[in-house]
Amino acid sequence: MRILIKEIINKEGESVELAGWVDVRRVHGKIIFIDLRDRSGKAQIVFTPTNKEVYELVQKLRPEWVIKIIGKVSRRPKGMENPEIETGEFEIQAENLEILNESQTPPFSLDNDGYEIGEEIRLKYRYLDLRRQRLQKNLKARHQVIKFIRDYLSEKDFIEIETPILTKSTPEGARDFIVPSRLHPGKFYALPQSPQQYKQLLMVAGVERYFQFAKCLRDEDTRGDRQAEFTQFDLEMSFVKQNDILDLMEDLYTKLVENLYPDKKITQKPWPRLDYDEVMKNYGTDRPDLRKDKNDPNELAFAWIINFPLFEEKKKDNGYFAPSHHMFTSPKSIIELEPQLTKSYQHDMILNGYEIAGGSIRIHTPQIQEKIFELIGFSEEEKAYFKHILEAFTYGVPPHGGIASGIDRFLMILQNEQSIREVIAFPKTGDGRDLMMDAPAEVDKKQLEELHIKIIKE
Repeated sequence: MRILIKEIINKEGESVELAGWVDVRRVHGKIIFIDLRDRSGKAQIVFTPTNKEVYELVQKLRPEWVIKIIGKVSRRPKGMENPEIETGEFEIQAENLEILNESQTPPFSLDNDGYEIGEEIRLKYRYLDLRRQRLQKNLKARHQVIKFIRDYLSEKDFIEIETPILTKSTPEGARDFIVPSRLHPGKFYALPQSPQQYKQLLMVAGVERYFQFAKCLRDEDTRGDRQAEFTQFDLEMSFVKQNDILDLMEDLYTKLVENLYPDKKITQKPWPRLDYDEVMKNYGTDRPDLRKDKNDPNELAFAWIINFPLFEEKKKDNGYFAPSHHMFTSPKSIIELEPQLTKSYQHDMILNGYEIAGGSIRIHTPQIQEKIFELIGFSEEEKAYFKHILEAFTYGVPPHGGIASGIDRFLMILQNEQSIREVIAFPKTGDGRDLMMDAPAEVDKKQLEELHIKIIKE
């Protein structure tokens, strides 16, 4: 029965069966060495001429071929150990070899970090790119981070609930991706920019403590720490004050770092809670990098920014106000008096110069929500987009609030990467293309006809 490569350190003197990919093939005189790779690590396999059939077969092997070997685990000769790998004190004396599948020569090297390779070719052959050790490590770290968050919240009586991917287009921020309906010609779904309205409706439903790892989709320009499709860790709670949310998230992320990244040091505990106006005055940005040594990749400077303005400083051209966060954020005072001076219950979590989470205490009364719609200049037609939530708010809504954290951006920082694409299994390019699947792409004319859509070519 096959075992993982990492297990050979406990199998000295035993015959084992391993399977994986040929990483490197080396010839030293009459001895042939193969570095075999599986998901757990690498092992050195030794082939000698004494087993003629196996020795002839091993000479055919090339990098990335998939093989199975049977052999005895032994210690490497003194001075020939490899301290760079977990199995570096051991090797396998090959007794049997089976070629499971051959491989073409990969378009780029897989035995290094891959930073020097052009991103377009890496993304075109992403299934190969992901074989490199650095990206395997990033994927495992992503799993561990998400599992830690899931376990932590589950123990605190949160319920993980999935919200819909096909929803309604509403005027609340970035441009929507829209999906035509075949069964309802001329009508469209929207892909969610976030689960914002659904999670507030879950509070109306009496769930009280909700979380999920949600796919969010925004048709906006991309950059190194953002792309059109990303993963958001979403959380909402009923009967809470702002400090309850901040305390929970601070405890969660502090424990996550201490358990999963013990080499990293948090600059200040408890995290500083900074006033928005003071931060803007002192740093000129609402996401300052507060590290003491900005050259130290293991320093994590978390902080909270609070007391944001409810609206942006300047009015829109039409004389109305634009929300600083979003239109569901609760004001700290009566907004009719001086809207431009009203503070809000918004809170942002920052880390090393990035915003990694943002949330607020939400509006939970229809009267205040209607007033916000009035101040931002919504027409009756625009208000109608939100009739579902306004109606829900007439059925006894608990005070509630929450936060959303970008998992990709957080992992990018933890893994010391320069782009979120390095911590996403199958990312898009900077202009939103999937080079591996060749998307977006044209669709069959029959599909368009079924959807009552006609393409107008310029």
